[in-house]
Amino acid sequence: MRFLCFSVENTVHTGVKLPDGIFDLTAAGYPRDLPGIISAYDTAKVEILELMEKGKHPLLEENSLDFLPPVPPTASVVCVGLNYKLHIEEANRGLAPQYPSDPVLFAKLSNALNGHNGVFSILPSATNYDYEAELVIVMGKGGMHIPREKAGEHIFGYTCGNDITAREAQRLTSQWLIGKSLPGSAPVGPWIVTADELDPSNLAITCLRGDELVQSSNTSQMIFDVYDIVSFASRYLRLEAGDVILTGTPDGVIMGKEPSAQRWLKSGDEVTVSIEGIGDLRTRFV
Repeated sequence: MRFLCFSVENTVHTGVKLPDGIFDLTAAGYPRDLPGIISAYDTAKVEILELMEKGKHPLLEENSLDFLPPVPPTASVVCVGLNYKLHIEEANRGLAPQYPSDPVLFAKLSNALNGHNGVFSILPSATNYDYEAELVIVMGKGGMHIPREKAGEHIFGYTCGNDITAREAQRLTSQWLIGKSLPGSAPVGPWIVTADELDPSNLAITCLRGDELVQSSNTSQMIFDVYDIVSFASRYLRLEAGDVILTGTPDGVIMGKEPSAQRWLKSGDEVTVSIEGIGDLRTRFV
């Protein structure tokens, strides 16, 4: 199933994407919100299918929706850096690359979360804005010390993400927090595809800047796959239902280009992250 959140008169609604439109669970009187669905998916799936089979509510048009991030607003946002070899090589620009032996983890603040068709406001205090197309894990069952072979049982689903980064701020200190946690700098969406409907190991992932293709890769190129990442992170972090993990970006980011070719994101730009089997996530820069 594909779950999304959207705003109706300043109220959060939960919906299911169907081939012909969006079924509004909230308007249909379904009592569970998205966190409740994530926490009790096996039960919720049966309830939702029964509700939709009654067919008493018209489907909404996707283009009419005011999308919200399809995750709890208080979700922890964990990120993986340096997870594609070609991205590591472009970041080193001629220097001998060093590939990590374990996932490189950092975090964004929860107010960095942003939705599909969302707006990112460029701050005057930061410069050198960059895109990073990423596959996003949405946790379904929390815990610590999750074995790799059990990690799939803890994943609710997957969505698209864009780790918007202010490169100059990222480099100000040895910690990446301020360059990575700007308000709205973690767009995710447009919806979550549940793990029972998607194999994350071989998905095409692209990024468009306007009409220009700037990133094109496949999740099969990740150094650490989604199960490695969940297992490693849970050694040190208590993962909760609804938490998100951005799994790293492939090559093609602006930072990886020669200085003369670096055209940083600016007001008026639109960036679209697309992942096979999930959909398109668009962000406007103002």
